Amino acid sequence: MNRWTTLEPVKLHAPAASPLTGAPASRNPSQIPSTLPYIGPIPTDIHLRILEHVPLSSLPAFARASRATSRLLRDEGFWERKWRSLEVERCGLGGVLDDLEKKTTTQDKRKSSSAPPVLPVEEEDDFGDFTGAQAYSNPTNPAAVLNMHDVDNFIGLFSNASSQDPSKPSFRALYARASLLLTPLLAHLRSPPHLVLQNLFPALSAGSQYTFAQQAQTLHLLARFIFSANLSHATWLALRAAIDRFEANLLSVFDAADERRDEKGMSEAAHASWEVWELGDVAGDWELGKVWAEKREIFYESGQWDPLLNFSKDDTLRFDPMDEFMSHVIQSLSENGAIAKRVFPPTSRVLLAFADRIANEVVGEYITTLLSHAREISPEVFLQATAATFIQAWRIVDAVMDSVKLIRGEGSAGVLSTSNADKGTNEGSYLNRDQVEDIVYRMFEPNMDEYLDEEIESTKQALEIVCKGWDKQVAIEPSLSSDTQNTTARFLAYQNPAQVKRTLLASFTDALLIPVTIVPRTVGNMVVTGGSAAVYGITMLNPQRWGSAGGGSGKQYRAPAASAVLADGDGDGVVSPDVVYEEREREKKEEKEKVQVQDARASVSSITTTRPTSKTPSFDRLQLLLSLDVALEIIHADREALKRVETFQKYPGMYGHRVRDTIEELFILMLQTLGDRHVSPGFSRAMDQMKTYKPAEHEETSSVAPLMQFFELVHIADTIQSMVQVYFDKALAPHIDRTDFLNGVVREKKRFENALDDSVAGGLNTGTDVLMQQVEHIILTRTTAREYYPEDGTPLDLHPTKGCRESIACLEKHCSLLRGSTSKEVLEVFYQEVGIRLQAIIQKHLKRQIISLDGGFQVIADLNAYHAFISSLKIPQITADFANLKMLGHVFIVSDAKDLAQIVKDVARYGGSYRPEDIYEFIQRRSDWKKIEKEVDKTMYNLSFREDCVIC
Repeated sequence: MNRWTTLEPVKLHAPAASPLTGAPASRNPSQIPSTLPYIGPIPTDIHLRILEHVPLSSLPAFARASRATSRLLRDEGFWERKWRSLEVERCGLGGVLDDLEKKTTTQDKRKSSSAPPVLPVEEEDDFGDFTGAQAYSNPTNPAAVLNMHDVDNFIGLFSNASSQDPSKPSFRALYARASLLLTPLLAHLRSPPHLVLQNLFPALSAGSQYTFAQQAQTLHLLARFIFSANLSHATWLALRAAIDRFEANLLSVFDAADERRDEKGMSEAAHASWEVWELGDVAGDWELGKVWAEKREIFYESGQWDPLLNFSKDDTLRFDPMDEFMSHVIQSLSENGAIAKRVFPPTSRVLLAFADRIANEVVGEYITTLLSHAREISPEVFLQATAATFIQAWRIVDAVMDSVKLIRGEGSAGVLSTSNADKGTNEGSYLNRDQVEDIVYRMFEPNMDEYLDEEIESTKQALEIVCKGWDKQVAIEPSLSSDTQNTTARFLAYQNPAQVKRTLLASFTDALLIPVTIVPRTVGNMVVTGGSAAVYGITMLNPQRWGSAGGGSGKQYRAPAASAVLADGDGDGVVSPDVVYEEREREKKEEKEKVQVQDARASVSSITTTRPTSKTPSFDRLQLLLSLDVALEIIHADREALKRVETFQKYPGMYGHRVRDTIEELFILMLQTLGDRHVSPGFSRAMDQMKTYKPAEHEETSSVAPLMQFFELVHIADTIQSMVQVYFDKALAPHIDRTDFLNGVVREKKRFENALDDSVAGGLNTGTDVLMQQVEHIILTRTTAREYYPEDGTPLDLHPTKGCRESIACLEKHCSLLRGSTSKEVLEVFYQEVGIRLQAIIQKHLKRQIISLDGGFQVIADLNAYHAFISSLKIPQITADFANLKMLGHVFIVSDAKDLAQIVKDVARYGGSYRPEDIYEFIQRRSDWKKIEKEVDKTMYNLSFREDCVIC
């Protein structure tokens, strides 16, 4: 039993075969059978990797090492890689081998009479394949060039390969054919440098048929053979020197053909030069293409174009001179691009290099001078000039791409076939739009840092100027600008403020979609966009011109003003800009005359009356603490900057990130300015002014002046928020992920909306105080002393009292005005607060009255009216409270004291809103209370003074 050994597990499937030898592979050396692809201790694939770097002359010695190494050299995978390294098919070098074979065949026929043929002898033994062959009788031995110790074995290595079926040659046979044909050419590389080309192409001096293309392809294939065969570096240096001399000759030929305008000769020399230049350092400049570009006249015409002509005498921009300059540049680029298309190989990208030089040396220098002068004038001119010059420079992209389309669309000598063209495009050989756009981007990069920084600073200053101007306007004495009231947009003046608001927002949206003039010109305002940059703009809004006073020339487009839309009356349509302008022109004279009349009346009344502002503050301009025009100015200033920055929105790399960050920062600046400098301060001032309101100083009871104006303020604030949302959707949403709650723009927008809601809520709280003060004042002053205690015999009207009617009318008016100007949640809170405070006022009012039995019916009439008003607000909680308050009126019409006491004790009767002691306070206001007090107390508290009170 001790002799038994454990059986090793046997796999059901054989190991995977080697991709090179077909033998199975194994990863565990201890379990490798003798048939696995190992030669000695080294795997076969390692041998093959080593052979990739072994000179071709050493392969016979490797084959003689053993049978295994001999079989290894017969592997088709090895020879396929060798053959592919020559790139005969991809580069179209098969014709070179055919020409060499014809030449060799002709030479062999000439030598057949003097030298007998050598028959190869193949012998196989345990050490490998041995073949013999006689060396060429040429005195210049290839072994001297290849450093081969055994030329016979080198040639014999391919003897069997060359004798195979020519209809289906193996990769070994293909490589053998190329090697045998190219090896004799290597001997000429040992010639003196000035004779190498003459020896390689001896017929050149005799004026034979060796064309430049044939010579270039031969040198190309010979270079690839040197690398494929792993020959010495000295061999490559000798060939490189010959190629350099060949390129120098081609350059002379090309230059001469260029002088003669011989495009055919230029094309032959260019294609031949490009054939061999690709073997060197392709990262550098192709000398032939560089020389051609340097000779173009466009680089020597800088004195003809003055960038400063783009500035008028008053230092404003007009880009007609740059239009002419760029048109000349584009014309030159198109003409020379057509020449490049006909002369140079498509893969050489000479047009790209030429466009790059034009962009940097011609257009770039022009723009640098222009922007330097614009910077000296003002930041605004610099910003406008930067965006405008970039758009003008972008025309280079379209011009180059037009030439590229021609190159791709036509075929000519030396141009790749359709399949090769597609392959070249995938490999980046041809031009694509990104490469051309990068030319303009790289040219403009030196200006980007200063431009983006200046855009932010200038926008801050512009927004600050708008806010300071508004602060000064608000600080003006209201009575000194009473005419402003006539031209101010008032939402509350219309039956449907929501419809008016929608009309205004529709006009605002249309205005945002109007392109902006980025490139200024002398005649008209033309919109310029640049290729894929997709440069769009907005109308050059000027909210100051939106008022009835107008301003500026009528030749420019005039967007509908906020006041113009509100002047539409029914608010059921968008006002046409032309109609608005004509209407304003017509109204100018009327308003001028009206102002003169008002001034005359004011001057007369000022003699007999004094201004009331010293004692009673004026609330006529409370709604002017917020302005749609100011909001539009802020949005316009921000959008103007945003549209300039959007010109660069597709900038790649670091500057692309900076551009996107600048776009977001501009919108954040607008939100911060609009919220912190306009909306929040406006509401704060409004609340401060509302707190100074005293109902006793005003005769009007149906409306509360500060609250009315505050409601107008709320409508304006809601419209501003809607405008910001429209602006965000149209202008900024394409640049950010609006679902990213961590994004700075999304967070700032949310902060702005919350701040506006808080301002509205705080103002409504103050406004509610003012409103309820007015209601209490109405109830107190409009209720007569005997309203609820009429004299005997007075007929009962049973309608709500005057104080009740006027207070309800005041409440209804102000509650209805708030609808559509704020959110439903805020509106419900306001209604609820009104109901709670009104209930407290009514209870306080009742406790001040003396109420008779007949007057109790009048109380019930008032309570029913209050309940009906509260029910119309549709707030369940306060509606239930007023229903209980209405039931409270019954305690004033019950004559029997015992019944009254039972009603007081019935807690469930009032839904738990009133305790018995609360009801007890109300019944004390009855006119007969002294008569029924003892009976009520006895019934309520079971008191009996005779039985319960004992005097000791």
